[in-house]
Formats: sequence, C-alpha cells, structure tokens
Amino acid sequence: MNLGGSWGPVSRCQTVAGLAVICISFEIYTLATWRVYFSFRMIASVSPTMNSSSFLLTGFSGLEQQYPWLSIPFSTIYAMVLLGNCMVLHVIRTEPSLHQPMFYFLAMLALTDLCMGLSTVHTVLGILWGLSQEVSLDACIAQSYFIHGLSFMESSVLLAMAFDRYVAICHPLRYSSILTNDKVMKIGVAILCRSTLLIPPVIIRLKFLNYCRPHILSHSFCLHQDLLRLACSDIRFNSYYALMLVICTLLLDAVLILFSYILILKSVLAIASQEEQHKSLQTCISHICAVLVFYIPIISLTMVHRFGKHLSPMVHVLMGNIYILFPPLMNPIIYSVKTQQIRSRMLRVFSLKIY
Repeated sequence: MNLGGSWGPVSRCQTVAGLAVICISFEIYTLATWRVYFSFRMIASVSPTMNSSSFLLTGFSGLEQQYPWLSIPFSTIYAMVLLGNCMVLHVIRTEPSLHQPMFYFLAMLALTDLCMGLSTVHTVLGILWGLSQEVSLDACIAQSYFIHGLSFMESSVLLAMAFDRYVAICHPLRYSSILTNDKVMKIGVAILCRSTLLIPPVIIRLKFLNYCRPHILSHSFCLHQDLLRLACSDIRFNSYYALMLVICTLLLDAVLILFSYILILKSVLAIASQEEQHKSLQTCISHICAVLVFYIPIISLTMVHRFGKHLSPMVHVLMGNIYILFPPLMNPIIYSVKTQQIRSRMLRVFSLKIY
C-alpha cells in the first residue's frame, strides 16, 4: 500500500514555498494579536479605571485567592502547547522522509494549534498572574476573531486529513497522482481563505453594537456569543449568521469526516488479510483521536451553554478552557505516540540533545 508517493526536488520546493506562505499568514495573525494586546496594556496603564469601551474578564470566579497556584498548571499547559507543536513542526521540516501530504496536513494542524495557544495565553495568564482583567472592545473583538477563525481552520484541516486517509486507503495506487504538491498547496490556501474570509461580517458588527449591560465576560478570553449576551442592539444578524457558519463549517465537516470513515471502513473490510486490515486502520488511529479531542469539547461546551444554565459558572469556565486548550495540548501527544515516523524522529532529537 502506497501511503506517500514519490516527490521530486522541484515539486518539494513548490510545496515548501506554499507552506511558507501559510506560515507567514499565521505569523501575521500572531503579530496582530500581540500588537492589539500591547496597545491595550498601554491604555490600561494610563487609565486604570474601567471605561465604557472596556470589558472585565471573569476568570475563575470564587478562586481568586488560588490564582497563584492555578497559574502553575496553566503555565505548564501553555508551555507544553507551544513546545509540543513547535517540536512537531521542527520534525516535519527537518526530516525529508516526512515531506508527504499526510505530514503537510499535520504541520497545518500544528500551526493552527500553536496560534490558538498564542491567541489566548496573554489574557488567561494575565488574569492568573494578576496583571489585568480588563480588555478593550477592539482587543476583545480581535481575540474573538482569532479564536473562532482558528477553530474553523482546525475543523477544515481535520477534514483535509480525513480526505488524505480516504485516498491513501481506498485508492492507494492513485495516491501520488491525486494528492500532488500543487493540490496540497491549494487545499492549504482554501482552508486559510475559508476560515478567515467568512467570519469578518459577524465579527466586525460587534464593534457597532450597543453594550448596555454590565461589561463582565464569563470567560478568561473573548467569545462571540459572550459579547452578544451583553448587547442591547438587534443581534439577529449575528445570531443567524453565526448559526449558518457553524452549520456550513463545523457540522458539515463532521458529517464529511464521518462519511469518509464509512467509506474507509467499507474498503478495509473488503481486504482479505486481517493483517492488512489492521495495518490500514492503524494509519487512521491518530486522526480519529484528533477528531475526537476537537469535537467532543465543542459539543460539550455547546450542551453546557444550551442546557446547563443552572450549573455553576465554574463549569462554564472549565468547559471553555478545555475547548481552547485540550486539542492543542493533546494533538502533539497523540501524533508523537501513535505515528511511528514522528515518534522515532522525536526520540532521535531528544537522544542527540542528551548526548
């Protein structure tokens, strides 16, 4: 079974160049986030009292005395998110045998998870370290854009990885001709455009809403639905548009991923050898785990918001943090443990550092 195909040096350079464009776009994301953050800190230092265009991040209500202790596990988690995803990117970049579509998509997933961590680290740790709980409206809108955009991007990458596994198992002889370097690059650009260009209409409108209710957000970061809860303006456009986005991205991607695995399972069961069946399914284990760690927190958070209004606010805060941090934390661990090529390369890297 051919899972990778052969790649010429010119084609490989074209793909690396395409991925570099995506990396630069992500870097622009990160720089924009930090620029907004430092602008906010300058404003906050001049005017420590809260103004009409600022919001208060709740953090972990009732546990304010334990913030110094809570900061330790959260700092550790963020460090693991950044180091784990950077390690995956480093291994894929430096190992020529990993220059295949499957690992290019994994690099996109690691980039998305890395940016998700960078987009929330300053507000979450800022609260726990006692730096500030106040955030300006512009900074809040920017963070909301990055969080939701990166969530849609991760869903799109998982769908692309499901398509990669479908082609590799169901059409192994045509794998290298179907997933060429140019097509991988086009898929990456399509994912980036889909995740960034559909969100601005609903996010930009947040700037023009009238927030007459107490400016207290229920999380350690800004979410679109959290800002809508404080608005007194007509929010029907935001509500309907956001619902349409969820249906056309997260729900559609989940259905297509499920459909791809139905086809994969049908193809695998048609293989006579049980050893070949096991080998084929093993190539999908990592991706299935990544899909579960992404969709289970989203579904759980949605159920809590929809049906758990009687629950403690701490449950909502906990589920929000799991939704943000669990996938970026677990994906590098999953692929390091379950993917032999990644695992062996990481062991070599660590052994070189030790000796």
